[in-house]
Amino acid sequence: QVPVVESGGGLVQAGGSLRLSCAVSGGGPRVIVNGADWYRQRSGLEREVVSVMSSDHTTNYADFVKGRFTASRDNAKTTVYLQMDDLQPEDSGEYYCHVHGEVFVVHESRYRNHQIWGQGILVTVSS
Repeated sequence: QVPVVESGGGLVQAGGSLRLSCAVSGGGPRVIVNGADWYRQRSGLEREVVSVMSSDHTTNYADFVKGRFTASRDNAKTTVYLQMDDLQPEDSGEYYCHVHGEVFVVHESRYRNHQIWGQGILVTVSS
């Protein structure tokens, strides 16, 4: 089990900003972050992709967040971020990070590919 801590969610007024963080490992096994995605699930709807970041930091965004959201990552800290600006009430929902990483397996003395999900964090935007 790879520890993951999401933070930065909360309540904000329309037009405001939040920055979500997803810190991977934090004292757990050694992890290499190769890519990271952000998803969200709004009330009564299915989970949808917000952004997809590849290993070279190239990022694609869903049309509904283009120009407002920016994903980034700090490999040294194994942390990924989602800067959300000009938030609107329809952006309210549970946000999840999904990290494509490699986890060091001690008894094998090597890294193995691993998909790591955040626990989800609530974002509420009031009108």
